[in-house]
Amino acid sequence: MINNDVLRSIRYMLDLSDGMVVDTIHLADPGFAVDAAQVHDFLRKDDEPLFESCPDAVLSRFLDGLIYHYRGRDESQPQRPPEKRVTNNLVLKKLRVAFELKDVDMHAIFEAAGFPMSKPELSALFRQPDHKNYRECGDQALRNFLKGLTQRVRPAG
Repeated sequence: MINNDVLRSIRYMLDLSDGMVVDTIHLADPGFAVDAAQVHDFLRKDDEPLFESCPDAVLSRFLDGLIYHYRGRDESQPQRPPEKRVTNNLVLKKLRVAFELKDVDMHAIFEAAGFPMSKPELSALFRQPDHKNYRECGDQALRNFLKGLTQRVRPAG
């Protein structure tokens, strides 16, 4: 999925302002150079004049910042370097960690989005890429997961 779409979805789900997105990124890396104007450009639609593609470095730090915001930072562990390449599987993993989701929760989220997933299908998404049962998370699966998570976090009403 396109990084901008992921950022847009999570921002809507959590009702974050541009400044709050910047603050979340700075939770993961206080020295990372990003400001609200840049974030606003990342959140624009693809056909708008000032649209800017969201780099992996920004999305990776934003997802790490969400983990630190919801779960706190483990000071006993050294800080992990940000990922150079953000995949759909990585987005899924980081959101699972940030929101402390168990397998049951993940299945319920996919089910709520109308995209049921079996236990083996789900576990294959969280395996290491070199594992024989590893499966890449497709755009449709991630999109449905974000839709289901949004329904859970931000219920209509």
